[in-house]
Amino acid sequence: QVQLVESGGGLVQAGGSLRLSCAASGSFGRIDDMGWDRQAPGNPRELVARNTRAGTITYTDSVKGRFTISRDYARNTIDLQMNSLKSEDTGVYYCTANDDIRGRRYRGQGTQVTVSA
Repeated sequence: QVQLVESGGGLVQAGGSLRLSCAASGSFGRIDDMGWDRQAPGNPRELVARNTRAGTITYTDSVKGRFTISRDYARNTIDLQMNSLKSEDTGVYYCTANDDIRGRRYRGQGTQVTVSA
């Protein structure tokens, strides 16, 4: 069983910053990509940022230049530094991890990020 434990969400004013952290633990084959998705009220879940084991990083267009993802491959942790936050960044942020040996994708419980205008 793999667990993804997130921390760091909260309430912040527009223009402020937050840092999200996620740690993967448990029994897994090999974690390939790790990343963050989010879901705003009434909207489908969307990719925010992802970091593959090979080091390829992908950001959704709306966060480019404002968010930075960083990963510790040895510790199986991944952080998301969010700067210049906007009200449209509000949502539940989920840590995700893909075990490419076992063919399974995992998602954390989610952490709420609320950006007030």
